Amino acid sequence: MKKALVIGASGLIGQQLIELLLQDENYSVIALIRTALPIQHQRLLQVPFNFDNPNNEAIKADEIFCCLGTTIKVAGSQQAFYKVDFEYVLDIAKRAYLNGAKKFALVSSLGANKNSTVFYSKTKGAIEEAVTKIGYESLFIFRPSILLGKRTAFRVGERIAQSIFKFFSILIPKKYQAIQARQVAKAMIVCMNAGDKGVHILESHKIADF
Repeated sequence: MKKALVIGASGLIGQQLIELLLQDENYSVIALIRTALPIQHQRLLQVPFNFDNPNNEAIKADEIFCCLGTTIKVAGSQQAFYKVDFEYVLDIAKRAYLNGAKKFALVSSLGANKNSTVFYSKTKGAIEEAVTKIGYESLFIFRPSILLGKRTAFRVGERIAQSIFKFFSILIPKKYQAIQARQVAKAMIVCMNAGDKGVHILESHKIADF
């Protein structure tokens, strides 16, 4: 049985990922959490985790699924956002690799570019590059567009964006169309089991094809 480690399990994609992984009897799942998830399963281990004082022993698995992320508004500042979306993610990625993980899946964002003038996109591009340099045998980077699904935390701006993308979907190029969080989670699992090595970047329209 393979061991999957999920970071960001309480988020929109993370919740769907946990559910799909537990449907596969080939997986046991470890979720690094700050608050308990509203789910119990014999193959799910919830591990309380402090990202500022990480327990290295908890970051051990065959496959790492990283869905960790926030927004500048939720974080409170660009610095706080960077700490979560870059520093925490990179620290986990490095520790997992040193602990023997060979496969890593990272949720980034459409438009990620280290040279972007937009701080959010620049940070996403920077973490993509940083994780790429670690040396994973298989690295899958997912760049979804606006995510569809029910969040535990209500985000007004995102809810408005979802409505607009749904209403005008026929006019929006496939690359930019909103995508279900569950579809992203599904694509992550499929890619992890495909046997492909190297670095693979999947834009939103490619994720939608899984």
